[in-house]
Amino acid sequence: MPKLKTRSSAKKRFQVKKSGQVKFGKAFSKHLFTFSKTAKQKRGNRGTGHLRDMDAKKVIKELFPYGA
Repeated sequence: MPKLKTRSSAKKRFQVKKSGQVKFGKAFSKHLFTFSKTAKQKRGNRGTGHLRDMDAKKVIKELFPYGA
């Protein structure tokens, strides 16, 4: 059997951790921080987050054939 390919778009956006959680970078956190964002929005969009369990299962099953 040939190897299954990982979706390249998912490879760039998600990382599957050993615990089974899926880590992602938060949206709306690039150059538009220079204006029109409140301080609360800037803090909330900082860094990374983890997908909820039901979404993580979908991502791992459909986009990462050898994810978990």
